Amino acid sequence: MMKLGVNIDHVAVLREARQVNDPDILEALFVACQSGADQITIHLREDRRHIQDVDVANILRHSKVPVNLECSINRDILNIVSDLAPQRATLVPEQREEVTTEGGLDVFNHEEDVAFAIEQLHDAIIPVSLFVDPSIEAMEKSKELGAEMVELHTGSFANLFNMLHSALPYSNHSVKDLELPRYKLSTLLEESLQNIKLSAQHANKLGLQVAAGHGLNYHNVHEMMKIEEIIELNIGQSIIARSVFTGLKDAVKEMKKLTSR
Repeated sequence: MMKLGVNIDHVAVLREARQVNDPDILEALFVACQSGADQITIHLREDRRHIQDVDVANILRHSKVPVNLECSINRDILNIVSDLAPQRATLVPEQREEVTTEGGLDVFNHEEDVAFAIEQLHDAIIPVSLFVDPSIEAMEKSKELGAEMVELHTGSFANLFNMLHSALPYSNHSVKDLELPRYKLSTLLEESLQNIKLSAQHANKLGLQVAAGHGLNYHNVHEMMKIEEIIELNIGQSIIARSVFTGLKDAVKEMKKLTSR
């Protein structure tokens, strides 16, 4: 069975744009849960650009489904997460200047900090997932560090898919490094999918649970459904974007239908 984690960060992005409590993040929580979300995912960033500390506390208090709290390995953030005690913490990389999380957590160059974070979260009885780029080496390091789960960063796959199968190349947001002939994009996309599949299979053999997320949408999510080792997808921006036209209830239900096995 595939679980759908609905990331509601972008509801808070819209709220923070005007510094008012509209849209209400708790209303988004309730609608997502009622519409089939198996999990709520939120990211407490160091700069608090969207989700705030009080949001996390309120969501944990009222959510009827497990909450997956994404966070950096910053010590102050870890202390907050340890006190709040979500059902799971997902360690992610974080840079102040980025628009969104770009790439997976570097578990090699930050090995000691990641190990410290996992130990602290485990002391607080919080299971840990690592948001990492798909590679055999990253799966093995994640297992070595003591994580229970990995979430495969699917951003590269999503960019390739969108450059090949959408109007992205004709927009202001075209990925410059991927402005390539279609045959080349097709080859790179197949390689990316194979890398995700092999990484998921290897993680599964190591005893790690496998999730995937970043850039997944209504057009490309079917590719993840082909990889049986992936048991959870965390999807946010595309669901919230679709909800502008359909309402959040229908947007979640549509994604839930696409991700049902």
